[in-house]
Amino acid sequence: MATEREKMLAGQLYDAVDPELVAARKRARELCQTLNALREVERDERRSVLRELFATGGDSVWMQPPFFCDYGSNIELGERVFFNFNCVVLDVCKVRIGSFTQFGPAVQIYTPLHPFNAEQRRSHEYGKPVDIGSDVWVGGGALILPGVTIGSRTVIGAGSVVTRDVPADVFAAGNPCRVIREISE
Repeated sequence: MATEREKMLAGQLYDAVDPELVAARKRARELCQTLNALREVERDERRSVLRELFATGGDSVWMQPPFFCDYGSNIELGERVFFNFNCVVLDVCKVRIGSFTQFGPAVQIYTPLHPFNAEQRRSHEYGKPVDIGSDVWVGGGALILPGVTIGSRTVIGAGSVVTRDVPADVFAAGNPCRVIREISE
């Protein structure tokens, strides 16, 4: 029988108030509070928190706090990912972000979903993973919704709501986000 955490990561309905999940969220919130309270000059302490928070990439991520996430342990970062001020990553499923990807201020990445059935929604939720390639630039205030894949070297315009996959090497923007043009050298 699968644990609630295993069901969560598999994108199945799960109970979010399961004690193991509550403890994992508490851990992440405490780490985020610590990170957000550290001063700019406390680089070693920040790096230590980032290593502990993320599944991978904490060694080289560049972070402008405040930053918030659900678990942190479900976030896999490539090298030198950049998060500007006030980013939020709700990581009930895996969030994979490639190397050298940059996020403007107030970008939000969501993996959780809730059933349309009200009775089911009272006790369960589920999610879909988000995959973002390398060398992607996401403009400030963009929302990346559950299940989305964004290809490498793509630029997402500020304020966009990314509801579906975006291919590599394009500029995409809007609500809903759509491809505007290809990016060429």
